[in-house]
Amino acid sequence: MSGFHELRDVVYHPGRWHLSSPRDAQGQRIDPWQFFKGRWLELQGIIRFPVKPDGVELDFCWAAVSIPVVHGRFVQLFERLGVQDVQFIPVEVEGHAGPFFILNTLRTLRCIDDARCEEVQYFKPEDEQPEKVGEYKYIAGLRIDPTRVGDARLFRPWGWTGSLIVSEELKQALEAERITGTRFVEV
Repeated sequence: MSGFHELRDVVYHPGRWHLSSPRDAQGQRIDPWQFFKGRWLELQGIIRFPVKPDGVELDFCWAAVSIPVVHGRFVQLFERLGVQDVQFIPVEVEGHAGPFFILNTLRTLRCIDDARCEEVQYFKPEDEQPEKVGEYKYIAGLRIDPTRVGDARLFRPWGWTGSLIVSEELKQALEAERITGTRFVEV
């Protein structure tokens, strides 16, 4: 066991809500990709998430393009555990009191173990995206090399930032706290 897990959303939770793309106070879309760059963000104004369809509120869920949105209970747990390398950005969720936050991970690590992944594909010149040649195009069965992680407890793997990785300690704490909406896949 590597001691690390990909934190995923329970997509098939009965009657669950689904959060759309983030919007500003004027209803304009906010660039979702800024939340995957591993850096502190200074955002102005209120961020809102429309809910379609509405349903059961979760403590953890992916909004559009896998933006992690968490309830205040999640934030309080991370604060008690002294988790660093994370920014919690206050947001409003349409029709729900909250408090809710975007979990902005501030650490990105070069830790993917290509040889242990089920399948890895890289962008090639024939993909006609020259700026991406040599970068990850597809990964199945993600595996990381724990020797490249150091003391990190929460991070995104460099080159595959749609994945959010947590330590065994955080996994156990989230489960013990009964944080809803989480599912874990060992990496």
